Amino acid sequence: MTTSPSQLRLSASAAARIMPRIEELAAISESPNGLTRRFASVEHRRANNLVANWMADAGMSTREDAIGNIIGRYEAHNDGSVGNTDSEGNNKAKAIMLGSHLDTVIDAGRFDGMLGIVSALACVETLHENNVRLPYAVEIIGFADEEGVRYQSTFLGSRAVSGEFNPSVLDRIDADGISFVDALKTFGQDAARIPKAKRMPEELLAYIELHIEQGPVLEVESQAVGMVTGIAGATRLNITLDGLAGHAGTVPMGLRRDALAAAALCISLVEQQCTGHAGLVGTVGRIQAEPGAGNVIPGSAQFSVDVRAQDDTLRLAKVDALLSDMTALCEQRNIAITVDRMHDASTVSCSDVLLDTMKQALLAENVKPISMPSGAGHDAAAMAAITPIGMLFVRCKGGVSHHPDESVTEADAILGANVLMRTVQNMCGLIT
Repeated sequence: MTTSPSQLRLSASAAARIMPRIEELAAISESPNGLTRRFASVEHRRANNLVANWMADAGMSTREDAIGNIIGRYEAHNDGSVGNTDSEGNNKAKAIMLGSHLDTVIDAGRFDGMLGIVSALACVETLHENNVRLPYAVEIIGFADEEGVRYQSTFLGSRAVSGEFNPSVLDRIDADGISFVDALKTFGQDAARIPKAKRMPEELLAYIELHIEQGPVLEVESQAVGMVTGIAGATRLNITLDGLAGHAGTVPMGLRRDALAAAALCISLVEQQCTGHAGLVGTVGRIQAEPGAGNVIPGSAQFSVDVRAQDDTLRLAKVDALLSDMTALCEQRNIAITVDRMHDASTVSCSDVLLDTMKQALLAENVKPISMPSGAGHDAAAMAAITPIGMLFVRCKGGVSHHPDESVTEADAILGANVLMRTVQNMCGLIT
């Protein structure tokens, strides 16, 4: 088989399958009225099985690891050279890993995560159709959970692969009362085996993820594809305020311990702390009050806080200041506050070598090499713990994401996959 392709572009058949496959995956949903696919659900199983079939058709061996990531491997050229085979002659070449996630948010768009997987498949299909093997293996991974919707802990799939899975997640219960351990068992995996999903740094050359931008920069610049310099650090909190429920008509205002009123004031602090600092953003995306009756003073309230920034020092300082202000406010109102730190991720930089490789791929496709940071978190951030990472962004209409209106044109999707295709091949010159 050929080992040094002269810059293959996507085959016509591989390119033509990108958008139909997006539609096939988008049809696998828990809801008939929108796309929702949570970790370890029946729909997750169907999506894994579908992607595994596509991988096999592209000449890949397939497996599912202990957390539920679906993985395909397109083996390297095996010439028997030292370092490429083990003592029995088996191929043990390092791999470039491509991929993204198969789970979605509630009422999601169809391109977030899925575009990265089907684009990677188009690249491997093109290699397979042209009877080409590279000096390194190409792996595609469909991560089981990036969004963290079901168990409120993001990057479950990629953290298991990078060896950073938090065992405390095993104790979590979803909104339907199903434990993490039981959900994974029903899915067909054993939570006790999750450590076996870990990959070693010596197994991988790099992780490269193609993803929709989830912002407006490429559209403003009239460019279809860009490259990512780094991923913002993020802190996610779940905050519970406990006061005292009471009759809405009989408890005087000055004697109330209204948890929801305190939550409203705490939420306003998020906006105050996160306004006026470049690159710093804070969001409260979920709030719940109990007992939830119109004529009862709320005795308990829960809300989420999401703080992100490219500067970790600024982010952590603002989180500390925010929690200090919330605690002081709750003390004044005789409200107990409990903070569950669900997620902390440091800012991650993309590999300079991969950025240069992507730049050459963009130029070869006659695309202006635009670079930008990512304010959104991605599996690449977790994978950076074990291998160099690179990311490509594809233009998304209006910068809309995590919404049914998420939209990418077929032309942009194919161009993004061609840039990825060239990037994968350009790695040949970096192998020694």
